[in-house]
Amino acid sequence: MKATSSGLFQHPGLRRFMVRMRAPIVVVVLLLLMPFVQAQWLAAGFAVSMLGEAIQIWCFASLDKNATLTVRGPYTMVRNPMYLGRFFILLGFLMLLGNGWLILAYTLFYWGYMQARVQREEAHLRPIFGAAYEEYCAQVRRFVPGWPLARRPVAFWDWRLFSQNNAGRNLAVTLAVWAAIAAWALTRSS
Repeated sequence: MKATSSGLFQHPGLRRFMVRMRAPIVVVVLLLLMPFVQAQWLAAGFAVSMLGEAIQIWCFASLDKNATLTVRGPYTMVRNPMYLGRFFILLGFLMLLGNGWLILAYTLFYWGYMQARVQREEAHLRPIFGAAYEEYCAQVRRFVPGWPLARRPVAFWDWRLFSQNNAGRNLAVTLAVWAAIAAWALTRSS
């Protein structure tokens, strides 16, 4: 997996392409997978996806990107909660296909992606926040949530950051995609 994360996930040209083309890629993938959606997985998939969305919008409402070291909200329990939220959002959608092997492959692929992404992010944040970031890294786990940091606000929510980070738009798009999939799956199954 290390060779994969070093090559595939660290390739700057591929990363730029994926960022620019992410919306059309998602639309094409959704259209290709729609015939395989199993309506009986709608409720469970939606619940898992919304758990991820809740984590992600909490992150958006806590994160002042590159301006302050974020050690509040979900960042008191894990250094990379947004990636965990995204994992669950996508997992919920994949559950609609009812294929355990696909979910396993996705989990392994996402782990490789997350490892590579976090390496780049940590290399970016160390020079910005210095010793404070090193101390934070020593206290909070990278991927697996732990007990919240003492003296840090876990119950944190800033509407300005929520808006600044486009959390509302992110939620609206996720809900719209779920509504479209549900409408299509339910009309097809009746």
